[in-house]
This record gives sequence, structure tokens and C-alpha cells, in this order.
Amino acid sequence: MADSRLVRWWPIAVLTLALAGLVVWRAPTGASSLTPADASTASAPGAHGGAAEASSATARPAGPAERAPGREAAGFVGSDRCAPCHAGEHAAWRGSQHARAMQHASAATVLGDFEGARLRYAGQVHHFDHQDGKYWVTTDGPDGQLHRYEVLYTFGVEPLQQYLVAGPGGRLQALPFAWDSRPRARGGQRWYHLHERESVRAGDVLHWTAASQNWNHMCAECHSTHVTKGYDAAADRFTTTWSEISVGCEGCHGGGARHLDWAKARTPDPSKGLDVRFDERRNAAWTRLPSGTALRGKSPSSGTESAACASCHSRRETLAQPFRHGAPLLDSVALELLTAPFYTPDGVMSDEVFTYGSFQQSKMAHAGVTCSDCHEPHSGRLRAEGNGLCASCHEPARFDVPAHHHHAANAAAANAAATPGASASATPGAPAAPRCVDCHMPARTYMGVDVRHDHGFRVPRPDLSVRLRIPNTCTDCHAQKPAGWAEGAVQAWLGRPAQGYQTYTEVFARARAAPGDPAVAAELQQLATDRSLPAIARATALASLRAAPTAASLAVLRAALADPDPLLRRAALSALESYDLRRIAAVAAPLLADPVRGVRVEAARVLAGVDLGAVSERAAQDLDAALREYIATQILHADRAEAQNNLGLVFTRTGKPVDAEQAYLAALRVEPGYVPTYVNLADLYRELGRDADGVALLRRGVTRLPEQAELLHALGLALVRRGHRDQALEPLRRAAELAPEQARFQTVYQAALTALRPSTAAAPGQPPLGRP
Repeated sequence: MADSRLVRWWPIAVLTLALAGLVVWRAPTGASSLTPADASTASAPGAHGGAAEASSATARPAGPAERAPGREAAGFVGSDRCAPCHAGEHAAWRGSQHARAMQHASAATVLGDFEGARLRYAGQVHHFDHQDGKYWVTTDGPDGQLHRYEVLYTFGVEPLQQYLVAGPGGRLQALPFAWDSRPRARGGQRWYHLHERESVRAGDVLHWTAASQNWNHMCAECHSTHVTKGYDAAADRFTTTWSEISVGCEGCHGGGARHLDWAKARTPDPSKGLDVRFDERRNAAWTRLPSGTALRGKSPSSGTESAACASCHSRRETLAQPFRHGAPLLDSVALELLTAPFYTPDGVMSDEVFTYGSFQQSKMAHAGVTCSDCHEPHSGRLRAEGNGLCASCHEPARFDVPAHHHHAANAAAANAAATPGASASATPGAPAAPRCVDCHMPARTYMGVDVRHDHGFRVPRPDLSVRLRIPNTCTDCHAQKPAGWAEGAVQAWLGRPAQGYQTYTEVFARARAAPGDPAVAAELQQLATDRSLPAIARATALASLRAAPTAASLAVLRAALADPDPLLRRAALSALESYDLRRIAAVAAPLLADPVRGVRVEAARVLAGVDLGAVSERAAQDLDAALREYIATQILHADRAEAQNNLGLVFTRTGKPVDAEQAYLAALRVEPGYVPTYVNLADLYRELGRDADGVALLRRGVTRLPEQAELLHALGLALVRRGHRDQALEPLRRAAELAPEQARFQTVYQAALTALRPSTAAAPGQPPLGRP
């Protein structure tokens, strides 16, 4: 990864053909009229550090096509067509954040102060103004100078609102300044930079003109309805379309045309003309047990409703657009597992993971709770406020009392806590009764002001913090106390160590610390086969077995290939990449024809380059078909460096070195700082006997990214192969120094040091590093 601050949304890299002539975003040089897709609205640059003047002659850029070609043919009719029959639901939706997820910039939608407001950031003064019904932001463009950009769309409403402007090639870009829409009493009603504590300038991967802030790829499909990204790699141009600017009725229910036909004709049809029926809560009564907790009166949820929510409310890679309503979730997306840096070893969100992965770990999900048990699906609001929501299933006399939460019964103080995780007390010095969410749903803040709760509904485990140095909810509130203090308090309350539904924390922690340890592999095998555990935890255990390719691990993976859950089948496939695929091809080949796209394309990726003719003619045909599907799936993200890099990998494995080289070069044109491509292309040059080209490439990479250990290590190895051993020693030393946790770097450097300068090699038991 080129920059540790930037965690990519799509963990699986992307494929496409090499780009031909990428468009470079240059600062505007004049006030001439621009076609909507060619450039953002801008005027001639002013003097260094000064604002550019607006030009009234500048054409107003257009956004994406608001009625995609064939929208009606695809069966999408718009939310307003739902209102006559579903007036209550439609009215609730109209006031929701879904309905306002993206809007045209207007007096009715813009919340920010555009009346001449100014904000200083990174040594420049940025301006927000309003003129002739249009909204403008003067900020630093791709050249680092100040330019004036017209705001075309608002993005979100609470607790912040962002703003979109047009970029080259049909792009929309999210500006770095957001309006804090919270009340002034809570610190809101102000402009702030999304990276306030950093100095993000032009050329940085987090700058608003960079790919990481591109609406078409990063944001569109979850803020609008029936989105197609429409990227043309050869022209480096987006033709992104939607059927509705916001998240409308059809964003969850699918196209409504057939349902309208059914409503008119009233023909017998159990589906009522809908792609998906959300009927999991129907006749699902909850009975309060003597223990004080409710029990669902029918079999647990089939997952239909949660899957629909997960299409956006999850950390995932998009496999196909538009989303296929009613199809398995993994037909459209590939879910991120419980891996770093997205989750801590206990499965609590670390980076922004958008709820679903956390909820799937919970005892509540296992019991059949669905999203709409707590959230009214049309308005998006909670069905009850505060602890009252939890009391709908958990008897307050049993749980909302000091005997359970071990804090003073001070409801006024609990209700006064404005910030999740913060203590407040009506009586000075008295501890406040925590809200249920304070202890069971750890809160983290993203984008500066957006507080999100982990949906794992966990028992607080400060004992794990003591052993593993991970966060816990007790010291989230009692920030001045050590984890050991909290562990002792819980032990005193319960008379035993705390326990919880999620039992995999310590195994995952050990797997991260010692991924190839045979003892850890045995523990992972047990987790993977324990059907009482959440599927996402079992899948994480399966994927983690990649680091320990043993016979015992292989037996577990082979069994998982036949699991009914596609998440486990896909995870098992990914782990098989550590094995001799020729020997196990017959085991994995059937999944090339799996009914779920996410499994098929992973099988294609893993088996690419394997000759399946020895298995069967059908297996070879299935591989060809699945590879085509995989490539088509990945071309969707052809605007990303990951795309070109992954294409290079697959072309290399399938014996197409010329195509692989072109793909790698295209990746570096897309993102010159993408480290994996330098390493992979240099390795391709090694295979082709072109190590001189590899050395030159890696030197360019190190010049651009001098602190990247992978580049330095690869350069050192390439120099050794070229016979320049004295030159190799320094980059190998720097790589080992920068990444002391990489045993491979340490071993190679020590070997080189011993071979070239025996007298300077570290003595046994001494630190391995030393400047030659």
C-alpha cells in the first residue's frame, strides 16, 4: 500500500486492460467554457496564495446522467410512483437520510455557510461563497494553487454534509471541507477539514483531487439508486448513471415496474412482482423468557433483510453493478473478513466497516434479530430512544438496574451523556448509569464528528485488554484508569472472569502475531469447524490458514469448500493459494461453477494458470468461463491501480508476459505511488531476464517512496542478481531497519552482510542490524 493512512475500500485488487492515454487533471488556465465532463468549473488562477476570480461565462458542469439509458427497461420507475399506494412509508422515507443522501445543491439542500465564510488550512485561506443561486468553494486544486469550484451536489446531511464538484473525464470529487451540521451546543455549525490534524496538499493520496476522493468509484452506488459506474479505460472517462439521485425505494426493494403491473392486474403472484420480499419479521413474535431476554417465536432470519442492508452497510468490494436484489449477497459484493486494520482481534471495528461485519458476529444476529427490529426501515430512525430500545427485548427490571450494570442508578446523568462513551453525572462526583450502548456497543468517531457504534453487542472484556492490549469499553469511559483496574472491577462484580459470545479473540490475536505457528494453525482449524461460531469468524479462521499450509489445514479447507455458506467457500478458496494447486486442482475446480458469483470469481483467481485439462475437459471450460467473469467483474474498477496490478498478476500466471507488462505500466500511470506494482513488475522483468530494467524501475520507485521497505528489499535482491552486491547491502539494510517485524528482510540482510562483510556480521544473540 502506498500510504498507510489510506485504507482502500476494495481489499481485492482489480483487473482490466492497459489504459491508453490517461487524462491528467491540470489546473485550469483560463475562463473558457468547458464541456461538463472535461473539467471542473474554474477560473484563471490568481497569484500564489490568492483566490481566483469567478467567470460568469463559465459553463455550469453537468453531473451524471440522471435517467440512465434503459432505466425503464431495467424496471426502475422512481420513488414517487410508490407514494399513491404506500403513502405512510413514502412520507417516512422523505424525511430520512436515505432520501437526502445526495441532492442537487440549492437553497433547500445546502446546509453550510456560503456567505463569505473562510477557513485557514495548510497555509492557505479557503473561501465559501454564494452567487446567483450557485455555491462556490475556492480551494487548492491539483496544482496546489487556489481555484474556484462550483458545488454541484450535497452529500449527506447528519452529522456532517459534504459537497461534490466536477472533475475531468466525468468525475465528481468530494471536497475536503465538510459542514458540521450538529447543533452549535455540540460543537457544530462550522466548517472543518476532514484531515484537520494533517497537512494534506496537492499530490497527496488523500487530497480531494485524488482517486481516493472520487465519487464515481468510492461513493456513488451507496448514495444513489441503481448506479452503474460506466468507466471507459481507453478514454479514462466515466459515464456514471443512476435511476434516482438519492437512495430511493428501489434501492432496497429493487425495480418497481413489475410490482406496479401486479398492482394493476392483481394476478396471482406470491412475489407481488418484487425482486425481494422483506417478510422475515412477519409472524415472528418475541416471547419474554424468565431470564428476562426475549426469544424469537419462529426460525431465525434467512438473512434476506440484512443482506439488502449489507449491500451498502458493510466493508466490501463491489463485484457487479447494479446490485442484484434478491440474489445472494456475494453475487454482488465480496465482504471484508475480520482482518487488520479493519477489526481488532476481538472483531470490534477499528477502521470504518459500516455495521454488517460487526452485527454478523453478534448473539442477536444468531438469534434471528434483523436490522428492522431496531431501526424503522423507511425513516431510518430507531424504534425507541435510549435504553427503551433495548428494553423491548431485555427486561429493564433485570438489566437496567445497578445489579446488572454496577453503576449508580442515575437516569438523568445517563440521558445527559451527549457523547457515546462519555460519562456524565447529575450529582458531582457520582458515577453515571451508563446507557446500554456505552458498554455493549463501543463507539468510534469517523470523519471528525461521525460517531458510530459497533454492532457486535459484546460483553465488556477488559481482561482481554490486559493480555492483548486491545481497547475495551470500560476504559473508553474511565480513560484515566488502566485496563487492569477495569479487569479487577469486573472480576469483583461477577466473582469470575467476564465471558461473552465471541470466543475467538485470543486465537486471532495469536494468528496475527505468529501466522505460521503450527499450534496457532491447530486452533484456527478448530475455530473454522465450530458451527456454533458466527460464519464471518469461521471464514476469517479459514482465510488465516493460508499462513500454515499443512495437511491438517488442507483437510479443513477441503471440507469447507462444500459448506452451504458461500462466505466460507470463498474464504477456503483464498487459503488454498498457499498449496501446490496442481495437486489439489480437482478439489477446487467444481467451485468454478458455483452458483454464487463471489465464489466463482475467487476460484478463477486462485486457479488462474493451472492446467485443468488433466482434471477434465469440463473443468478447463469452467476455468475459462470463470476467468472471463472474473475479468469482467474487475473491469468495473478499471480506474484503480489495483486493477492494473491484478491484471498483471493474472497475465503473468497465464503466460502472457507482454500483456502483464502493459498492465503493470498502466497501474503506475494510474497511481505512481502504488508499491505492489513496482515489486511485481520487477519480478516479471526477472523472469524475462531483464533485471537491468527491474533495477531501473525499482530505483525510480525508491526515489519516489524512499521509506517503503518492500521496494528497498526488492531493489537489494535485484542488485544481487545483477552482481552489484556492494550496492545491494544498503537497500537491504534499510528494508530490515524499516520493517523489523519482517523476518524475511532480517534474514536476507544478515545473509548479505555475512557474505559481503563477514567482520561486520552480528554475533549470535546480538541485534541483526548495523550500518556497514
